[in-house]
Parts: sequence; C-alpha cells; structure tokens
Amino acid sequence: MEDESVKSLNSAARRGAIMTVAALSALALASCSAGQVTQTSTQADAVDGASADVDSGVIALRDVTVHVNDEGEAGLKFVAINQDTSHTAHTLESVTIDGAEVDIDGADPLNRNCMIVADLQEELDKLVEPDAGCTQHVATSVENPGFAYGGNLPVEFIFDTGSITVDAAISAPLLESGTFDRVQGEGSN
Repeated sequence: MEDESVKSLNSAARRGAIMTVAALSALALASCSAGQVTQTSTQADAVDGASADVDSGVIALRDVTVHVNDEGEAGLKFVAINQDTSHTAHTLESVTIDGAEVDIDGADPLNRNCMIVADLQEELDKLVEPDAGCTQHVATSVENPGFAYGGNLPVEFIFDTGSITVDAAISAPLLESGTFDRVQGEGSN
C-alpha cells in the first residue's frame, strides 16, 4: 500500500511536469513567428522593373519598365542615379527600346547623388514635384508598334561614361483601385 504523501508528491510532480510542458509549448508557439517577415511586407509590383549599373558603376539604373497607358501611348519608366565618387556630372545621351529611339524631354546633366525619374508625362503628373533638389522629372515617349504586355524588350542607355543594355518588362496600364468589378461567370463561386 502506497503512502498518501508519496501519492501526493507523484501527483504534484505530474502536474508540475504538465504545466512546464504547456508553458514551454506556448512559449515555442509564440516565438515561432518572432523575427519573421510578414507576407505583405515583401510583396512587390506585378511587374518588376529591371536594374543595372553602367560597367564603371558610376550610373545606376533602377525600375526600367516599358510603360503603356490605356490609350496605347508608350514611354520608358526608369530612375538613373549618379553614383560617381569623383563628383563628376554625367549626361544621358540617348535611349532606345529594341532599336527605337526614346524621346526624352530635357534631361539635364546629373551631378553626384542626383537622379532622373522618367516616365510618361501623365504618370509624372501624379508625383510631387521635387523641391530645389537634384531630382529631375523627365517625360519619355516612344512609338508603340504593339508592345505585348508582360513581354520583355532590350533597352539600351548611352551615357557619357558608357552604355548598358537591360531587358525591360512591358507593363499594362494599372487599374484604379475600386473601379473594376470582376463578373462571375457560370459555374463560378
């Protein structure tokens, strides 16, 4: 026959072990997502623009995308940044998309840490005009021979420091949020 005090100790030990396991399980589950990045914080645009640097590294190109609007007008969206540590100004001389010349409306030479933000004029109109800084908003246009949304075309940039070619995606016009309702067809849920 077991002593009542031994029975109480065994029961207390079991309860303590169960509470410890429960506490450790709760702690493990709570810390499971600690330090993790949320799903939406890493989401990007449906079409990523191409990025590259001129061989010498003095000019960086970001978000290079052939942009087509609802009316079929096309332009080139990009950001060019002067990263030259010698503080030399650089000039964008020309840009072509698959051999077709891109019209660039008045890009001034870029000083160190300055940038050109280029796109269709209607898209630039949506941006806040930079204050007296060294960011230039420059309108671009190119003849649209029937660019296929989602395709890629070579875009060549020629700067006074050299040239670089990137494959740029062709983006479709963005729909304004809340203006398009999907119609459910037969058999849809």
